[in-house]
Amino acid sequence: MKYLLLTLYLFAAITTNVCAQDTAPATFTNPLLPSGADPWVIYHDGFYYYTNSTGTRLMIIKTKTMQGLAAATRTVIWKPPVGTNYSKEIWAPELHFLQGKWYMYFAADDGSNDHHRVYVLENPSPDPTIGQWTFKGQVGDATNKWAIDVSVFENKGELYMLWSGWEGDTNGQQNIYIAKMENPYTIKGDRVKLSSPDYDWEKFGTANPPHVGVNEGPEILAHGNKLFLIYSASGCWTDHYALGMLTAKASADLMDPKSWTKSPEPVLQTNVENSVYAPGHNSFFKSPNGKEDWIIYHANPTPGCGCGGKRSPRMQKFTWKKDGSPDFGIPVKAGTELAVPAG
Repeated sequence: MKYLLLTLYLFAAITTNVCAQDTAPATFTNPLLPSGADPWVIYHDGFYYYTNSTGTRLMIIKTKTMQGLAAATRTVIWKPPVGTNYSKEIWAPELHFLQGKWYMYFAADDGSNDHHRVYVLENPSPDPTIGQWTFKGQVGDATNKWAIDVSVFENKGELYMLWSGWEGDTNGQQNIYIAKMENPYTIKGDRVKLSSPDYDWEKFGTANPPHVGVNEGPEILAHGNKLFLIYSASGCWTDHYALGMLTAKASADLMDPKSWTKSPEPVLQTNVENSVYAPGHNSFFKSPNGKEDWIIYHANPTPGCGCGGKRSPRMQKFTWKKDGSPDFGIPVKAGTELAVPAG
């Protein structure tokens, strides 16, 4: 009798597991969270690690699936000490696994935007949501100018840092700069300007000062033998905030601005019909099976929301054109059912 009961128990367990798998959601809808500007995602050892701007602290969400982001646990990894140059306005954090350690990069200031600079934390733990985070200090070039929206990437054995900064000491235009790195927390050599607001669609700005051309949020997307630098253009306080693109060969001298070609049109922008406004400040990730390419970005649900708390993270799969460049399509309408990332 006990063997019969054991057989029935095992059958029930297997049936329950199969049913659970069969009923697992096959679709999701955007937005992924009610709010969350400057979303960043990295996939490592079977988990996605997500972060976004909070303004006051650094946090990480660890999740097996991106569609499960809202239900996953948030871990606050660092709160700044009061009264420092990096106590306030903590923006655009990015988490990277470099040379066997975790690094969290971010921009912060003392309460005055004029004093924004880039900083980094380090953690040797295999899991960035546990272990000890150590403040490594400011990361910058010798000019020590205003800097936000840092990103780091490796190419051909070299480590590079990208960021958005000012040429001088006053606001008026944000450019994209690049520099080589000696290690994940030290720049070596001079910064080089790769991009400035050139086209009309990069120059929308209505805040004080009355006109600010913006290039910010640089992110590297590698495909084949090319590197694509996707960046955000125009003021985030406008509905014209959009994504632009620079292209270079992976074998080129990345420190030479002539190696990069700017696309004359945005690659992702406001879509009034789908009620997606000011899409920007993105990052990229692969599906769990490694076969699909996904973009995650923030956007507003209605016009006139600006840089406030209504910016929410949205993700969608993208494809590749015949010339090897990315095709992001148009921003998907909130509430549209999309197939979850494969695998």
